[in-house]
Amino acid sequence: MRRLLIALLLLILGAASTAAAASAFDHRHAAWDALLKQNVLLITDGNASQVRYASMQSDRPLLRAYLASVSAVSEADYASWSQAQRLAFLINAYNAFTIELVLGKYPDLQSIKDLGGVFRSPWKKTFFSLLGAQRSLDDVEHGLIRAPGAFDDPRIHVALVCASIGCPMLRNEAFSAERLDAQLDDAMRRFFADRSRNRFDAASGRLQVSKIFDWYGDDFAQGHAGFATLAATFARYAEQLADTPTARARVRGGDYRLEFLEYDWRLNDVR
Repeated sequence: MRRLLIALLLLILGAASTAAAASAFDHRHAAWDALLKQNVLLITDGNASQVRYASMQSDRPLLRAYLASVSAVSEADYASWSQAQRLAFLINAYNAFTIELVLGKYPDLQSIKDLGGVFRSPWKKTFFSLLGAQRSLDDVEHGLIRAPGAFDDPRIHVALVCASIGCPMLRNEAFSAERLDAQLDDAMRRFFADRSRNRFDAASGRLQVSKIFDWYGDDFAQGHAGFATLAATFARYAEQLADTPTARARVRGGDYRLEFLEYDWRLNDVR
């Protein structure tokens, strides 16, 4: 009987310890932040980045430890957080699990798409636990982040990274609740300033933008986070899209022919 009581006490203490650990989740995401600072290389004047996957592979135990802390968070704890804490958590989780997915086959892949199949994309693979359920990357992006009424912020499309050259850059820092709004604004500016993915050609009158704005144009036309239409979005970032005052005025006035650039799915690797 005594042994049974001791066993029950240890079980209760263990459960309490696990719950306390989840409640004390590090909202600075310091472990993930350190990995990004060590393994993400900024290029193109800081408007794009590449990942040192070979180095990240060496740091994989640290990545997995961070992901374990993410997976340990309960749905009840998550629900008790602020909206900014929840969104920063989901963005960091999505990006970190994307890196983990790539590392599972690295270096024997040229694109994240190589991890999919004829009938199943890599984003639909269920390979991790989050908030008490088995999830895919699509579950996080479309089921949790883009769920109507959850966050309603189109800027998430420059924060979630698909491990490809055509993606918005993976930042060399973690997203955190206290800086989230500024980080998302900065990510938008950097994305529009990268001429390989967004640019206005004054000579031809063409505004060439990332395919992201074709795929998710509706998200930028819902009136959320100050975005009303795609045209209003481009006008807002005319300073980054065009090089001269005249060209910027044309972007702000909608004087252009809109084109969506082909997406570059090659791995954003430093090789």
